[in-house]
Amino acid sequence: MDATKKHEALPEAAERREGMRLLARATLSELSTAWEAIADKPEVALVRGPETGLVMVRGRIGGGGDPFNLGEATVSRATVRLSTGEIGHGQLLGTDKERARFAAIFDALLQNEAHRPAVDALHRRIAARIGAEDRRKAAETAATRVDFFTMVRGDD
Repeated sequence: MDATKKHEALPEAAERREGMRLLARATLSELSTAWEAIADKPEVALVRGPETGLVMVRGRIGGGGDPFNLGEATVSRATVRLSTGEIGHGQLLGTDKERARFAAIFDALLQNEAHRPAVDALHRRIAARIGAEDRRKAAETAATRVDFFTMVRGDD
């Protein structure tokens, strides 16, 4: 088993990946409010960034064809080290460097047992907001759906 597959099998890796996904979709106000609510904040040192750059987005036709370059996307990323020793990474689409820095901080805090409950609560709030937005969009879309396969017979 290679190192990548061994790492992916760890439940901590899946939990951290899900946390990073939620932090990438968090709003700046959600992140700053959660940061202010933490009473015993550790010192935060920037290791890299925050910085903005481009990544190449690749795709596959039909999900299984040969890969091709679809285009470029703007991303922001940051890496931080807490005074307690944890290192966190944050990356998200767009140019909001402050959100990337907060995402890295909360990724590092997730690895600290003392701060895990606060980060888990933040993840739940973000997931609830995303779920509510998805339901609202689905309801708006359903209201405009047209059934083209309805057959009306002209029995007069």
